[in-house]
Amino acid sequence: MAATVSSLTPGSPDAASEQLSLSDYVPYRLATASSAVSRLIARAYEDRFGLSIPQWRLMSILIEGPLTQHQAVARTAMDKVRVSRAAQDLVERRLVARITNRTDRRSHTLELTAAGRRLFAEIRPLALAYEAALLAGLAPGEVATLKRLMGRLEAAAVQLYGADAPPEVVPVTED
Repeated sequence: MAATVSSLTPGSPDAASEQLSLSDYVPYRLATASSAVSRLIARAYEDRFGLSIPQWRLMSILIEGPLTQHQAVARTAMDKVRVSRAAQDLVERRLVARITNRTDRRSHTLELTAAGRRLFAEIRPLALAYEAALLAGLAPGEVATLKRLMGRLEAAAVQLYGADAPPEVVPVTED
């Protein structure tokens, strides 16, 4: 049976004497790296396009096609409140359309408008340039390894979270 957060217990009594150094603690390093990259990109997107990171994430998945808000939560790894706020802001800016489902009027589909697609076309080169700059010091094989390892860490986190993991912790898979 796989371990979950609730079933984890500390190791041996000797393990208690081990020091926990944040500079060597992988969850901390992942969080700080993510935060640093997000701050960098958020500033650029806000300054140039007036977009927050949640709005950018939502647009970047909607460019692939319409989604329900529930599907957007799963795809963006954001909670439903953050997706809802980002969607509402983008609808107000006429970058996203909210289309009512004909068979279930309580359900809506989110879709980029023509203006949203044009803005995304402007943002895409900047996003790719930031990614290239961040990865410039790595060889192509290292980039592939990094992506593979990140996927494995995400999958391990989902497994540890347990079977009742909310959609926002479902790992991104490489296609």
